[in-house]
This record gives sequence, structure tokens and C-alpha cells, in this order.
Amino acid sequence: MADRGAPAAPQVHGFRRRSYLPTVQRMQAFTLDRTPETRDEIWLVEHPPVFTLGHASRTEHLRAAGDIPVVRTERGGQVTYHGPGQVVAYLLIDLHRRSMMVRNFVSLIEDATIALLDGHGVAAVRRPGAPGVYLRVPDGDAGAKIASLGIRVSRGCSYHGVALNVAMDLEPFSRIDPCGHPGLAVTDLRSCVGDVDIADVAARFGRTLATFLESKR
Repeated sequence: MADRGAPAAPQVHGFRRRSYLPTVQRMQAFTLDRTPETRDEIWLVEHPPVFTLGHASRTEHLRAAGDIPVVRTERGGQVTYHGPGQVVAYLLIDLHRRSMMVRNFVSLIEDATIALLDGHGVAAVRRPGAPGVYLRVPDGDAGAKIASLGIRVSRGCSYHGVALNVAMDLEPFSRIDPCGHPGLAVTDLRSCVGDVDIADVAARFGRTLATFLESKR
């Protein structure tokens, strides 16, 4: 096997709007074509409205899609919604080269998201058995969900990633059982702190994720 060598810092691509399915196809092609020398990348995107179903999703959790398209994909996790005002960070990372187990990678993504929110004065936590990031309620437990997480690993390399709700129309979440949890409350950063600049949040998110990955070299 070729020596993958020490990983370079991930290349972070600037925030932009992209259609969902072509983005997934680009991630699949990137992952299939990458070599042991391919630099890791983080893509920061915003999607037009779409419901996505993870590979093990149960269709009963999609209760009323209406006019919003539905796409089944191969990421982990259940049903979620992507739309304007959300920052999706796709992490195309060679986990083998970084000697990272999947569970540690998931924890790293959650930690980076919690750190970003803390920088905006928002306290957030994990929820045992339910990947993602949630607002911390006064007793320290997990409240409304603010970020969803679902990844796929192929040949030791990850794709898909984490979706952070920044300044959204949250109504579409009422049409699903978010991440397979009926009645789960969903919120966004704007609801916590007021007006926010989504492009600025995206740039900070990309830098934070890259910094946390570099800390694990």
C-alpha cells in the first residue's frame, strides 16, 4: 500500500449555493478519484429546499413533503431538511491518513460546531445516541436541535458532513420527524442571537472545522 504521508491542512472552499444532487455526485466522484496524495477538502454550501433521506431512513418520518423535492442518499442518519439560510459543511477527509476512527471523527465535528456556537454566545451540547448538536437547556440537557450530522465513509475517506441552521425558514422541519425523532424541536442561530451574516458564519465554520482537524494530526 502507498504511504499516505502526513496530511496537509484541509482546503476550505468558500460558501456558495449549489443544487443538492449534483453536489453529492461531485463528492462521490472526488472520493472515487482521490489518491493517497489528494489533499483533504471542506466544501461550504447552501442548498435550495430539499428533504434528504439517509440510507437507512424510514419513509414514515417524511410526513408531508409537499412541493419540496425528496432525495434518497447514502449518508448515515435519517430524514433532514436543507434549505436557504443553512450552512452545510461537506468534509472530504482521508480518515485513514489521519488515523481517525469514524466515531472520533463524528465527535470532532460536533466539538467544532459546539465551539463555533460558543463563539456566538450560544451554549450547545451533544445528545447521547442522536448525532448532531443541540441547544443546552438550563439543567444542562439537550434541547432544540441546531445542527444535523450524517457522513459516509468509502475506502477510509469521508464525505457528506454537517448542516448548521443559521437563518432559516424552519417551517419545513415541521413536515418531518427530524432525524427520525417525532416532535424534536429544531432551531437556528438567528433565533438565539438575532440577525447574523450567514457568509461570515460559514467562513468561521470552515476555519473552525479545519483547525479542529489539524489539532488531530
